[in-house]
Amino acid sequence: MSISWFLVVSALMFALGAIGVLVRRNPLVVLLCLELMLNAGNLALIGFSRMWGDGGGQIFAIVVMVVAACEVAIGLGIVVALYRRRLPIDVDELRELAG
Repeated sequence: MSISWFLVVSALMFALGAIGVLVRRNPLVVLLCLELMLNAGNLALIGFSRMWGDGGGQIFAIVVMVVAACEVAIGLGIVVALYRRRLPIDVDELRELAG
């Protein structure tokens, strides 16, 4: 498999994630689309790592996955807190977290 397939799939995944972040209003869907964008970056890193025969890209992809897991945990905690307080769950209506 050549590197071009990895990059094409990665670019398509990133574009779908970016469109989802820009179009959707639900914070859960926005978080999922952000994860899709991060996974697209991971796929590109792993593709380049495979091409060069170096493990650095794979290690960096693991670090990105750990940071993404922390991001999702914090984001889901905020969304659950908003659901419990019966606040609007629309990204455009959420202007500030305090209050």
